[in-house]
Amino acid sequence: MFGAILAILFLLCCSAFFAGAETALTAASRPRMHALAQENNRRALIVNELRTRMEQVIAALLLGNNLVNITASALATSVLIEMFGEHGVIYATAGMTVLVVLFGEVLPKTIAINNPDRTALGVAPPMRIFVAVATPVTTLIGWVVRGTMRLFGARLVTELGRDQTEEELRGAIDLHTEAAQRTETATELQEAGAMMHSILDLGQVMVLDIMVHRRNVTMIDADQPPAETVAQVLASPHTRIPIYQGNPDNIVGVLHAKALLRAVRAEQQASDKVDVRAIAAKPWFIPSTTTLLAQLRAFRERREHFALVVDEYGALLGIVTLEDILEEIVGEIDDEHDIRVRGLRKTPDGSIEVEGQVTIRDLNRQLGWKLPDEDASTIAGLVLHEARRIPEVGQVFMFHGCRFEVLERQRNRIKRLRIRPLAPATEVPAEAANA
Repeated sequence: MFGAILAILFLLCCSAFFAGAETALTAASRPRMHALAQENNRRALIVNELRTRMEQVIAALLLGNNLVNITASALATSVLIEMFGEHGVIYATAGMTVLVVLFGEVLPKTIAINNPDRTALGVAPPMRIFVAVATPVTTLIGWVVRGTMRLFGARLVTELGRDQTEEELRGAIDLHTEAAQRTETATELQEAGAMMHSILDLGQVMVLDIMVHRRNVTMIDADQPPAETVAQVLASPHTRIPIYQGNPDNIVGVLHAKALLRAVRAEQQASDKVDVRAIAAKPWFIPSTTTLLAQLRAFRERREHFALVVDEYGALLGIVTLEDILEEIVGEIDDEHDIRVRGLRKTPDGSIEVEGQVTIRDLNRQLGWKLPDEDASTIAGLVLHEARRIPEVGQVFMFHGCRFEVLERQRNRIKRLRIRPLAPATEVPAEAANA
């Protein structure tokens, strides 16, 4: 009888091991295990190896856990029947339920969930041995499971797809960013989280959404006197300027300020003799539907920083630079020659005055808003899309949880808006807001 009791205790320890191993191997941090494996940590390598065949590991854990629990219950039943007769079955059922749940499930899983990485590293070596021993049985179980699933038309997915992997990564970034709000480095980690989200967005955002519109692009007429071109380049804060001939849609080159200065020096400062067309680089046109990730790769491959964006008809829409894409990741980058136009001003009453050309992405990023940017890239475009007409100055619209008031219009273009976020309980109709 004493030997049976020792066997029951041993089987309960085995049950606790299997329960804790299951929790630890599924809850351990993937990035941490990967980092330890890169440092040639043997146990981390085993953890990662087990995770590559998690279906087999789970089958082995369930097999071992049920085997030891059933065996322990059978032994306890035989011992208690010998001691108490038929009532021993009731005592064995009640006693083993308490022992298995408390010491074979809850306690080991609680320990494992509070120390998943350390526990996973500890249980990995014996688990690899057990999985190898149980492979014949678990393989048979796997065949039966897959056959049953096929019988009912179910499909077994063993790996996450691209979208699921990206969602998991975004969720991990948000989780750590929210946790960082309680630390001293909250601001730095929040900025890092925003940058990582921006990197993930590069494959979805098009150059159309971040380009500088042609209306705001400085251009040079190829037919104007060279001296005027030199003066215009020196007065501009930009180093690369498109050159057109005849009309602004006919871009014939891109003039680099450094190339112009070299040409002026070669002519011994006789700027009226400089052939602007000859020193200009060949223009590079890209479609407006190019993603930022594809354009970033193209900039790197071509070793260029400047591209002209055209629509499906070949008409010039604007320009995009390497700096524009980098700013999508890290935020505004200004140098000593930039003319900083914020396009955004906070007023004492809590509202925001914003230029119509400000992009929705910049507004969302700077103010933490979630205005949609699927149908329009600028805030003026969003108002036009929602209003379905060209609004008059003073008109008020309410959508997406904000109040939009048109402050200034230039011909058919919304030039300036006032935006105020609305609390659900304080929303008022447009008529009342106009009063």
